[in-house]
Amino acid sequence: MTRRPMGMLVFITGASSGIGQALAWRYHQAGWRLALAARRTGEIESWASAQGIAADRYAIYRADVADADSIVAAGQACLERQGVPDAVIANAGISIGVDTAAREDIDVIAHTFATNNVGLAATFHPFVSAMGKRGSGALVGIASVAGIRGLPGHGAYCASKAAVISYCESLRGELRASGVKVVTICPGYIDTPLTRQNRYSMPFLMKPQEFADRAFEAIEVGASYRVIPWQMGVVAKLLRILPNPLFDRVLAGRPRKHRKTAG
Repeated sequence: MTRRPMGMLVFITGASSGIGQALAWRYHQAGWRLALAARRTGEIESWASAQGIAADRYAIYRADVADADSIVAAGQACLERQGVPDAVIANAGISIGVDTAAREDIDVIAHTFATNNVGLAATFHPFVSAMGKRGSGALVGIASVAGIRGLPGHGAYCASKAAVISYCESLRGELRASGVKVVTICPGYIDTPLTRQNRYSMPFLMKPQEFADRAFEAIEVGASYRVIPWQMGVVAKLLRILPNPLFDRVLAGRPRKHRKTAG
C-alpha cells in the first residue's frame, strides 16, 4: 500500500471493544489514522482518551451495522470528513445460540444475518467506487472458523460466517481488476467479552492484541484468506473432511452457545 503524507486511514466497525478495539490500537501503533464506527461511541471516546491518541488522529462515527442506512451514512461521513480509507475492516458482528424450534429464535437468526452479512456488505458499499477509482485499498471481512463447518446450536452464527467467506470470495473476483484487495480473516477463539460467555472448551485461545498483530500483517500483504491462529485452520480442515456420521458423533453432547432468551 502506498503511504500517504497524512498517514494511511483505516475504517473499522465494532471498534468499541474486543477485536475491533485491538485492531484500532494496532493500526494506531503503525501510524495510521483511525475512522472508528460503533453504536457505543462513548466507549470509543473514553478508550482513545485513555490511550492518549491525539484528536487529529481519529474520528468516531455512530452506526448500527444491523441498520444498512446507518452504516452507509457513517461510511459516507468518513469519506467527507477524512477521505477515502486505505483499509475498511467490517468487524462488527454478533454470536447468539439459536433453537429453530423456538419462534423467537427465528428473529434472532434474522438479526444475526442483518448484522453479520447485510451489515458487512453495507459497510463496504460507500467505499467500493471510491477505492476503485483510486485503484487501491483493502476491504476486509472478519469471518470465523465457525463458518467452515456447522456446529450444533450455532446455526445462525455458523451460517452467517460461512456467508461472509463466500461473499468476500465473490467480491474479490468482482474487484480483481480494480486494484482493490478483498481480504477474508477467519479468527479462531479470541479472548473477548463475546467468547467469555461460552460454556465449552476453546482451543488455541488468543489474546485480542496477538490476533490484531497477525491480522494486520495479513492485511498488509493483501492475503486473500487467512485463518488466525493457523492451528485452528488445521482443526477446521480436519473437521471439514470428516464424514458426516463421524462429525456428528464427535460433536454429540457438546455444550451449546447461550440463547438470547434461555440459559
